Parts: sequence; C-alpha cells; structure tokens
Amino acid sequence: MEKQYTTADRLRYLMEKRSLKQTDILAASKPFCKKYDIKLSKSDLSQFVSGKVKPGQEKMTILALTLNVSEAWLLGLDVPMERQQELPSNVTAVEFFQKIPLVGQIACGTPILAEENITDYVDVPGHIRADYALTCKGDSMINAGIRDGDIVYIRQQAQVENGQIAAIMVGQDEATLKRVYMENGVVTLNAENSAYTPKVFVGEEANQIHVLGLAVAFLHHLV
Repeated sequence: MEKQYTTADRLRYLMEKRSLKQTDILAASKPFCKKYDIKLSKSDLSQFVSGKVKPGQEKMTILALTLNVSEAWLLGLDVPMERQQELPSNVTAVEFFQKIPLVGQIACGTPILAEENITDYVDVPGHIRADYALTCKGDSMINAGIRDGDIVYIRQQAQVENGQIAAIMVGQDEATLKRVYMENGVVTLNAENSAYTPKVFVGEEANQIHVLGLAVAFLHHLV
C-alpha cells in the first residue's frame, strides 16, 4: 500500500529539502498574510508541522503561496508539487521564493540620503541568502552590470573582503554601493565606471565608513 502523506509530512519535507526553519516560513508569509488579512502565528505553524492541527483553507492557501507549491500537493494528495504550468525542457523552475524587505534607495554615484524604512517587499529565489534589498540609483556600478533602477540583494554583515561590492554607510545618513578596499586604516570606495574617481577616506573620515552588507545578487529588468 502506498504511503498516505499529510500536510505535516509535506511541510517537513520542504523544510528539509530547502533548509528552511519555521521562522523562515513565517517571515516569507507576512506579505501574503497582510494582503489577504489572515494571521499565521508561530503557534499555528508549529502545530501544522507537528501534525497536531491541520490548516484550514485560508491558512493552507497562505502556506501554499509562501512555499510556491500546489495546495493539493500540500494537502498530501498525489499530484505534482509545482504551481507553475509545464515548462520547456531547457527551462528550470525556481522552486522557492521568499519575500524580503525593500529598503529605500541606495545611490550609485553621488550618495543620496538613505531611507531606513521598508517601502515594499520583493521576491528573492530561496537559494540566495539575503536579508533585504535596495534599489540602485545612478550609473556608477554599470561595469559590474548594475544599472539605474536595478534591485540589489544585500546580506547583512559588518565586514566584507577587499574587492567585494557592498552597501556602505558614509557618515550618519548617506548610503552608497561600491567596491570596497580597506587597508592600514584607509578605506577606498571604487565605482565600476571610469567616469567616477575612487573615494578615499583616512583617519577620522575612515571611522565614519560602515559596511551595511554584502551585495550577493541583483535583479535587472530588460525593459
């Protein structure tokens, strides 16, 4: 006799396959919960994963949207997991997207004031580990493929290796995206456009430069 799967089985399978924690699922579900005015609590999810409680229709829908899987599959039925229509043989679907906050704008060129409030939520493929995203402005990083209006995914961390592209806070309220070099107390921020000269900070000025996070990926719109 074939095994009969439950929603708890499906949830645990996805968590193991995608290296997800319950907190990851809850965080990714927030935009959907807000959109449909449905509350999904930590206690709810814990009981769903343990199998003590089966999700009702509304919360099942939220979980399916969050995990980008078919509701029928999540119910435990023997149907395809994917929500997408059949794709061409040379195209591979991204299995899981998560929602991360889009924070203000970041300057590529002349720095602009950094807006520390969340303006929206954006999708990021589950295999990319990022904490938030920023919208780039300007053309100073164009030779790295990053253009005006692109969305850059940032992994929050206080240090990066020399030569890596990072979101940098200059002073108290100016943020910029640059290739970073730090050596012997000197901080150099390099653009990826020959029209912009490197910015060098020494002494007390260097102490005002803070790494916000590492740029791990970016989204570029063709049109």
